[in-house]
Amino acid sequence: WLRRTTHYLFIVVVAVNSTLLTINAGDYIFYTDWAWTSFVVFSISQSTMLVVGAIYYMLFTGVPGTATYHATIMTIYTWVAKGAWFALGYPYDFIVVPVWIPSAMLLDLSYRATRRNKHAAILIGGTLVGTSLPVFNMINLLLVKDPLEMAFKYPRPTLPPYMTPIEPQVGKFYNSPVALGAGAGAVLSVPIAALGAKLNTW
Repeated sequence: WLRRTTHYLFIVVVAVNSTLLTINAGDYIFYTDWAWTSFVVFSISQSTMLVVGAIYYMLFTGVPGTATYHATIMTIYTWVAKGAWFALGYPYDFIVVPVWIPSAMLLDLSYRATRRNKHAAILIGGTLVGTSLPVFNMINLLLVKDPLEMAFKYPRPTLPPYMTPIEPQVGKFYNSPVALGAGAGAVLSVPIAALGAKLNTW
């Protein structure tokens, strides 16, 4: 039971760290006023980190479907953020929810089609994600009404770090308790997993 519990705990730790990694790789939300400005940064960072997080998860767990799992979590996060901005008085279209799930499903399908070959999943699945995610999100943004009126009528109080003319606040995320807790959990999970494996051999 200890080995099984350790295995499940490690799966949770990897999932939390991979999800935080994806969320903090540039903007994970399309704000309508800067949607097209952040599109390139979003496409590069999110396609890369979605693949990195999913492959990282697969390497340690061997569980298929993890990319879709990450994409679903990211979609839920974004809808929660959309609701939060809407509650603050911003219009419903102020945040555009990105499209992660189809690209993530392509990654999982490539992992399954190559008989769980992780190298093939990285090459084939990574290429599919990198090409499909920008296309899906470009179509998604094209369906939104003209954002210029939104930008002037509902200005945001802050700008993304890469659009701020002063030095970005690099250490802001690392001072958060969520990040510290996730990092501590990742560090502690390694000796715990090793201990579980050792006890299982006994």
